[in-house]
Amino acid sequence: MGSSETSTQRIPPFMSLGSARAMATPSPNLQSAIVRPNVVENAVSRETLSDGVMDSIDDSSPIARQLANETRRRERLLGRELPKPERTRIFTVSNQKGGVGKTTTTVNIAAALASAGLNVLVIDIDPQGNASTALGIEHHADVDSIYDVLINDLPLKEVVAPCPDIPNLICAPATIHLAGAEIELVSLVAREQRLRRAIDVYAKEREKNGEGRLDFIFIDCPPSLGLLTVNAFCAASEVLIPIQCEYYALEGLSQLLKNIEMIQKHLNAELVVSTILLTMYDGRTNLAAQVASEVRQHFPQQVLSAVVPRSVRISEAPSYQQTVMTYDPSSSGALSYMEAAAEIAER
Repeated sequence: MGSSETSTQRIPPFMSLGSARAMATPSPNLQSAIVRPNVVENAVSRETLSDGVMDSIDDSSPIARQLANETRRRERLLGRELPKPERTRIFTVSNQKGGVGKTTTTVNIAAALASAGLNVLVIDIDPQGNASTALGIEHHADVDSIYDVLINDLPLKEVVAPCPDIPNLICAPATIHLAGAEIELVSLVAREQRLRRAIDVYAKEREKNGEGRLDFIFIDCPPSLGLLTVNAFCAASEVLIPIQCEYYALEGLSQLLKNIEMIQKHLNAELVVSTILLTMYDGRTNLAAQVASEVRQHFPQQVLSAVVPRSVRISEAPSYQQTVMTYDPSSSGALSYMEAAAEIAER
């Protein structure tokens, strides 16, 4: 890996043209580079990109073909305006199978949307607190967290904190206290609706104080189907399911869908599985292609066109308390999450 100065450049994710150009040109500051809300800006014209970069790429080798493909994908993102939703869209990012990329998907899609000028809140209800770590938010035992919101009725506004790397992105952190919240919630009144009520109150307070309306809320769930996850399902209107491109992920998906049906029937009739994202895709294996094909066949409307590949940069970013969007925005993983964020915003 390169020096820390190179690997931690703060540039808006939609502005990178490719690793070669990104390394050759000094990266502008993330906050100052966003001139207009919702608009992806870049000083390099499409003509310059097409005539300069594309003409110089020889696609006679696999690496060169991949570079050419990534450059074309970046070109399609340039100047794209991400629309504000008519109302706040609340996503629960869930899959009871662990290690499928729930937290990684949550923080990177949130970061991509926020970098495009949209107001985004991430709620971390996983006791491990990995989403809080990736966004650079303190979440040690002494910090007020989403645990205090669920158990002690602390207002959500008292626990949210801004992400230091990306404007418009805020996070309600998780602490280790959440590990016992499942048991404590059992005896509480309206135990399944506590997160939903907290979000509703927070939204009204923002409106009363003249703050901008939240465009997206992403709730990062633990790898289980306990009361914390049930609270997330009751608070959301949409479910985003990351699916690892391996066989075990398909087995877990069927059980998850059965539980979502129960939530729809008894607790939240508005809940829909709107988005499925294929993660950890390895194009070198037939298995990954078969899993992707099978998921697309069963869920043609829900599966995003964007596919997140296996990427070392995505795995490295949390160790620097960053998303891959700020850690290495020129990487293939960052590009895939940019595309996924754009698809979600335009649906």
